[in-house]
Amino acid sequence: MGKIVALKAREILDSRGQPTLEVDLSLDNGSIARAAVPSGASTGQYEAHELRDGDPGRFKGKGVLKACQNIESLIFKGIRGMNVEDWKLLDARLLELDGTENKSNLGANAILAVSLACVRAAAMSCGKELFSFLGGERACRLPVPLMNVINGGAHANNGLDVQEFMIVPVTGGSFKEALRAGAEIFHTLKKILAEKGFSTAVGDEGGFAPQFKTNQEALDYLIQAIEIAGYRPGKDIFLALDVAATELQVEGGYSWQQQIISAEQMTEVYRQWAGQYPLISIEDGLGEDDWQGWQGLTQALGQQVQLVGDDLFVTNVDRLKIGVEQRAANAILLKVNQIGTLSETLKTVEFADAHSFAKVISHRSGETEDTTIADLAVAFDCQQIKTGSLCRSERTAKYNQLLRIEESLGSRAEFWGDGAFAK
Repeated sequence: MGKIVALKAREILDSRGQPTLEVDLSLDNGSIARAAVPSGASTGQYEAHELRDGDPGRFKGKGVLKACQNIESLIFKGIRGMNVEDWKLLDARLLELDGTENKSNLGANAILAVSLACVRAAAMSCGKELFSFLGGERACRLPVPLMNVINGGAHANNGLDVQEFMIVPVTGGSFKEALRAGAEIFHTLKKILAEKGFSTAVGDEGGFAPQFKTNQEALDYLIQAIEIAGYRPGKDIFLALDVAATELQVEGGYSWQQQIISAEQMTEVYRQWAGQYPLISIEDGLGEDDWQGWQGLTQALGQQVQLVGDDLFVTNVDRLKIGVEQRAANAILLKVNQIGTLSETLKTVEFADAHSFAKVISHRSGETEDTTIADLAVAFDCQQIKTGSLCRSERTAKYNQLLRIEESLGSRAEFWGDGAFAK
């Protein structure tokens, strides 16, 4: 292993053309590791603090030069000479240097970039791929992709309430074949939409953003695309949603198709859809503080549908503990930039495993070419991965990395397939 001798931070652009940061970490053995951090559009209020400059004269206040400066000064002084073999100790040191619960001093974006660069450097120093370094011999199972092929909500300006309509390919017995199925359905959907006169321009995560009249219309088009592409809905391909319901909350309930409805009525919508469509997963079906609503939703649908907490849990083990205690949700979305360090993410993963919560690792809507989450999906044995649609290179980069991992595993490679949704 090597000791840290230099940190270089830079302001780069994410997939929305907004600034984010990247760090190069150098070791005394000559190794250099690089990591970049993403940024979300639909963010929960309990996420760790993303430090922005606030200077209206640069990037309309969204610059990250302060975070870069924190990396090269305060953080570097605090971890200089430390051995990357002790990456968990390094993470603890980063938290100590910040000294706040939500990383508001140094910035969660600054802390995460260094945290990921440290563990990447550790893997490089011992000649291992990141997934293998973190997961060991047990890291051999590829996740099912949740592919966001129709965008709505905060990811598109098309009037759809639901933020993500996803296809979930479990066919083929391998990640490679599941990816192929997803790509074929994506292009079939594009052709169908074009023939019907809809726009095939894509949203932030690469999915199409047509002006449908209702949310349910999107589900109907997905079923049509699956069948025309030659696959069987409910056998080869399932459906999933990210409702991002926190964004829909208004006084008195939730804004849904130009009406205000209650949590119970939202739950009834999902119940009907689950009976009518092969709907296998619903993320953020209710708001981030609606614990009572989540309890009712889980009681009503938790035995047949995966109910994923994103804004509800924000990759925070303390909030996940509340969910377990209150029997709210049965799965957790993992976004490393929500919490700020890899070791904190790992604690959340371990708690989820101990309480039989499914794990879905996820990108953000403002992404980079960094492929770390693909390795983490395998290292943490996540049942599923969310990294967007089947276009835009910041999305396909993660899929392509998973193809490489599957290839490198050879005969040891497994695919979650239908087992990703076993109760």
